[in-house]
Amino acid sequence: MVVGIWSSVRANRGTVGGYFLAGRSMTWWPIGASLMSSNVGSGLFIGLAGTGAAGGIAVGGFEWNAAWVLVALGWIFIPVYISAGVVTMPEYLAKRFGGQRIRIYMSVLSLVLYIFTKISSDIFSGALFIQISLGWDLYLSTAILLLVTAAYTIAGGLAAVIYTDALQTLIMVGGAFALMFIAFSRVGWYDGLVDRYMSAAPSVTVVNTTCHLPRSDAFHLFRDPVSGDLPWPGLVFGLTVLATWVWCTDQVIVQRSLSAKSLSHAKGGSVLGAYLKLLPMFFIVMPGMISRALFPEEVGCVDPAVCQRVCGAPVGCSNMAYPKLVVELMPVGLRGLMLAVMFAALMSSLTSIFNSSSTLFTLDLYHRARPKASEMELMIVGRVFILVLVCVSILWIPVIQTANSGQLFEYIQSVTSFLAPPITAVFLLAIFWPRANEQGAFWGLMIGLVVGVVRMVLEFSYTAPSCGQPDGRPAVLAHVHYLYFALILLTITCLITAAVSLATPPIPKEHLHRLTWWSRHSQEPRIDLTAAWVTSDPGNTEPSADSDHSPVSWWKRAVLWVCGLTGPSSGSRSPVPDNTQLNSLQEEPLWRRVCDVNALLLLVVNVFLWGYFA
Repeated sequence: MVVGIWSSVRANRGTVGGYFLAGRSMTWWPIGASLMSSNVGSGLFIGLAGTGAAGGIAVGGFEWNAAWVLVALGWIFIPVYISAGVVTMPEYLAKRFGGQRIRIYMSVLSLVLYIFTKISSDIFSGALFIQISLGWDLYLSTAILLLVTAAYTIAGGLAAVIYTDALQTLIMVGGAFALMFIAFSRVGWYDGLVDRYMSAAPSVTVVNTTCHLPRSDAFHLFRDPVSGDLPWPGLVFGLTVLATWVWCTDQVIVQRSLSAKSLSHAKGGSVLGAYLKLLPMFFIVMPGMISRALFPEEVGCVDPAVCQRVCGAPVGCSNMAYPKLVVELMPVGLRGLMLAVMFAALMSSLTSIFNSSSTLFTLDLYHRARPKASEMELMIVGRVFILVLVCVSILWIPVIQTANSGQLFEYIQSVTSFLAPPITAVFLLAIFWPRANEQGAFWGLMIGLVVGVVRMVLEFSYTAPSCGQPDGRPAVLAHVHYLYFALILLTITCLITAAVSLATPPIPKEHLHRLTWWSRHSQEPRIDLTAAWVTSDPGNTEPSADSDHSPVSWWKRAVLWVCGLTGPSSGSRSPVPDNTQLNSLQEEPLWRRVCDVNALLLLVVNVFLWGYFA
């Protein structure tokens, strides 16, 4: 909180570029820490540890897969976004394809995905943690958390978010490592974990079933491609489709990299973030498994009546694996530290989403409706929209409580796999295939959306069978894993986009300079397809004469200061500074080599870990 307020006061918050892109002044280490902590929210602590307790280490592959995609972000996607000179991801698609319908669709879909997957799951898991460890009322604790978080996001913009993220990453990693060592020492280190996890079964079981026993492949990352709970082709290829959406085309993540001083800093941030993403396997997934080994009656329950009594969810109590470990194993002082870790995780991911959502809403939707809006008006709208998000989030909590609370991580991933693959497909084609045009991208997105929504409706209409019950779901649900479905959906979207693009006229070359991978270094002047409406320069309206001279009351001055809207900077000027070092892709040869060598080293370590645990 203190760091948030300090960086709010210190940051240039009075311009759109200062508020939404931290004045494009960030260095590599806060970016890397922020990439990590805006992705590892409390939902990931509870969800990853819970899925680890239920099924073993394979879910850690979700974290290790990120290293490859983060390298792709720094070396492939960010250079294109920088050369295009964009602030938001829908803005990139609008420049690349022209027209406004893709941009509006992307903005709305992103906001929907944020509310239903990220904000809601993080708030639910944070509140669950507080409830188990402190015994507070779920709604009271959530409301306090959200108000504190919204306060410094509204006041400070992206600089406040990134600096607090950097501090919270330190707290998060430190506290989680402390718990990891205490838990491993209690269970007899790795060999003890293997022995005790494989024999961790509850005393009350369902007759004539084996679902109370841990999976025989619990300590393997790669599982059977047909019968595995996370089949290995899905984990390697299908997951990459989802990860590309999250790390390379999602506003929350890309906004951090776009706030970098230069391309080298953006690359360095990606590498640091990817190194940090190697850790959750050891300090979240394995402690979740230790929790089941130590408390099989609660964490490993399978009988619906027992589970209902233990955690209020008949489908299983694996979600309580991490909070249970904290409450039972941590000494009193460290328990407070771990609570701070969970608050930090929750607040950092929420601030990231609030800031990015307000960026999307203000620059892509509101500014379209009011193209002549002054910069002051845009800044106020961005802050008010965060308050609206807070209210929607609180109203959504009871819905998540009654949702399939035994599988929080599965819920997040499956919703993503139904809605995100078409976005991934369109971005990949936009960057690598100059022939792709607006009609192709639009119809690819629409048909992909319809197919994804049909599968999503089916998924939530039929519940997965409990232990010992027959599976009465349609074959497309029972036999097509959601990671395989993501691959199928990506393929459908690519084929439709390609077919429609080839059947309609191409985009002339003069509109594509610096918008694709192949033309990123082009020096030719580009004629923008969206000349009528570009967010990179709102607020060039002249201030009215009376606004300069009329006296402002003291309470108005105070409110404007809190929101960072005082002083000459909040006049009308181009919000995204034309930082020549950033808009060009020049890098110092030494730092470029340092980044390249570190990325190679990272990928070698990553491959070794995959191979060792495969």
